[in-house]
Amino acid sequence: MTEIRAATESDFATITQIYAHNVLHGTGTFALEPPSQDEMLARFRQIETMRLPYLVAVENDEVIGFAYASPFRDRPGYKYGVEDSIYIAPGYPGRGLGKALLTRLIELCTERGLYTMIAVIGDAENGASVGVHRACGFEQTGILPRAGYKFGRWLDVVFMTRDLLPYTPKPQGDGWASPSVT
Repeated sequence: MTEIRAATESDFATITQIYAHNVLHGTGTFALEPPSQDEMLARFRQIETMRLPYLVAVENDEVIGFAYASPFRDRPGYKYGVEDSIYIAPGYPGRGLGKALLTRLIELCTERGLYTMIAVIGDAENGASVGVHRACGFEQTGILPRAGYKFGRWLDVVFMTRDLLPYTPKPQGDGWASPSVT
């Protein structure tokens, strides 16, 4: 049975391997060189300082996928929305892990008082990612043609969004920003 839990620093050897595989073989990220484990840990710590969720999917004590919420953009005016990222280990796609991770991420971000989640899907031909987001209530809100170039071809980026909390004229709470961000 798959467990979805908060990531810990001890998960990052495997998280780094999963991401490296996606960098080297996939178009879900436009990174061309895999980052080091230290870089991945630094990114994790930054997300933790914002009190945003970083999750892992675990089976038989092995991390087989991860997902996290991060700022869509770093300007304070964006602080009520987040971008989601999901990566699955080779050999595990198509088993519902992406949907399980995204569902939990949505729950945690909603509890956190965030209003919008944005999916920035590298490669418009990534039907699995588009499908998972659609199944979790996201709607396509745009396409950026030829936004990136990887593996010898131009790639479009699909934007999908999902409301987490109902619209209000003035948002409540501090979003992902720390009290020192103004």
